[in-house]
Amino acid sequence: MYRVSLGRISTVAAVAVVASLAILASGCDAVGKLKARDNLNKGVNSFKAGQYTAATDNFKEAIVQDPDLPSARLYLATAYMMQYVPGSEAPDNKRNADSAIKEFDTALNSNLDAKNKLIAMQSLAALYLNMKDLQNAVDWNKKVIAADPQNKDAYYTLGLIAWTQFLTPWREAIAAQKLRPEDPGPLKVEAPPKGRKKGAEPPPDLKAELKAKYWQSLTDGIDDEKKALQIDPQYENAMTFMNLLLRYRAILDDTKEQYDADMKQADDWTQKSLETKKMKAKKKSEQAEQTQ
Repeated sequence: MYRVSLGRISTVAAVAVVASLAILASGCDAVGKLKARDNLNKGVNSFKAGQYTAATDNFKEAIVQDPDLPSARLYLATAYMMQYVPGSEAPDNKRNADSAIKEFDTALNSNLDAKNKLIAMQSLAALYLNMKDLQNAVDWNKKVIAADPQNKDAYYTLGLIAWTQFLTPWREAIAAQKLRPEDPGPLKVEAPPKGRKKGAEPPPDLKAELKAKYWQSLTDGIDDEKKALQIDPQYENAMTFMNLLLRYRAILDDTKEQYDADMKQADDWTQKSLETKKMKAKKKSEQAEQTQ
């Protein structure tokens, strides 16, 4: 009887302990979730007030209290990103960027819904662009487009990156040829210098080198801006970069006829941009008059 009694008591006690632990865990979990949401709300308020350091601390605490709260990680990543200053090499600044990237990646691998995953991808694309990490910026903008094929800003940014990648090499090339930026193109094909010794290495063909490296990316950038304008025919930023990309590609054209054709298209987009600005300004003025 004793053993049986002891066994029964032990079993009942064990069940009671497990039950109490379950109740305690459940209570702690519920309390933790409430605290997490309280810290999340505090962080959002700090964020809205521009107090990003305080917001970061609140979001961190919310994650500790409820690791399954995906919005907290997304907010935390954004708070880190807002503290990043483009161009600064300060160690704290780099840590903010690295922390933002880490938290965005973690959020993307959590149970975020599709809308917030898209926000995380767009944020990473923008952050890498501000960091001048152009290849990662390209990759993330392409991921944004894969998730949202009608995302005009991602297409526009791909065109902007293509222009950015070409800008410095082009400036170096025209400086080497003693040209001014406003000089008409296309870029010259340099003739071998007179008196060059037989068997000597020929001078570098700057135009050929630039064309081999950047022609396709400039053309792809033009195509990306076209797609942005198909989505939004009044997208002024895309018009601006259509103009710039066509002008820069014209520099690499082989003939004067090709150069003139690209430059005419560029001029057409400049005119379209001016007309769009006038139309929007007129519409805004009319709307203001109607509200008076």
